[in-house]
Amino acid sequence: MDTVTLRGVTVQYDDSGPSAGLAVLLIHGHPFDRTLWAPQVTALTGAGHRVVTPDLRGYGGSGVTPGQVFLSDFADDLAALLDHLGIERAVVGGVSMGGQIAMEFHHRHPRRVRALVLSDTSAPAETDEGKEVRNRLADRLLAEGMAGYADEVIDKMLAAYNVTAMPEVAERVLAMMRATDPRGAAAALRGRAERRDYRDTLAAVREPVLVIVGADDVYTPVAAAEAIHHLVPHAVLTVVHGAGHLPGVEQPDRFNAAMLDFLDSQVKTRD
Repeated sequence: MDTVTLRGVTVQYDDSGPSAGLAVLLIHGHPFDRTLWAPQVTALTGAGHRVVTPDLRGYGGSGVTPGQVFLSDFADDLAALLDHLGIERAVVGGVSMGGQIAMEFHHRHPRRVRALVLSDTSAPAETDEGKEVRNRLADRLLAEGMAGYADEVIDKMLAAYNVTAMPEVAERVLAMMRATDPRGAAAALRGRAERRDYRDTLAAVREPVLVIVGADDVYTPVAAAEAIHHLVPHAVLTVVHGAGHLPGVEQPDRFNAAMLDFLDSQVKTRD
């Protein structure tokens, strides 16, 4: 674990694997932290890749910026982190909100992206109803904290059957959600409500893209992944069976196999 101050905030991150390996930046979703990617770090570094996993501002061990944090803020933080690490270009991947940050990163810093990995995410801008829901939830988290919310959504973050079948996984996910600072979570919710529409950006992507989704994701279902695949015809689409919104946690072997195959067949071959 390392810590650096970037753009006025303390960022905690892990930089794992050989420094000369293919750089892979993995972005967690809301309301988690970098340890969400532990199974992927093990698999990717084992294959010789360099994996950077930061805590976004407001999450995990990174500093909190109250009020409103936009996806562009997260994207620029990550560009600054890559600068700090001397990484010019990276495979940029994210899950859920992290996938939207990856799309924002590509929008703002396209020359820094060697490939995209978009897991369980969606491209359109937020609807008016969605904006209201996110802002109400932000108010609630500030007033009540994270525990009640975490308990309510665990069977949507994971496929409901996995909450029962994988109690250790469920407890790890719950612990991450409960430990999140409500101020950071609320600020991200308010900023995410104002996100841009990424469909035009995606249609212009020429780099390799892996779109991956849990077969039983109720937040961003397979149809959302198929919509991204339609926008990026050269993308690889993988549906992970036996998983919900967090297939990298629920079915890490299947998720990792898809990522490793993508990196070997679509990314390294372009070097």
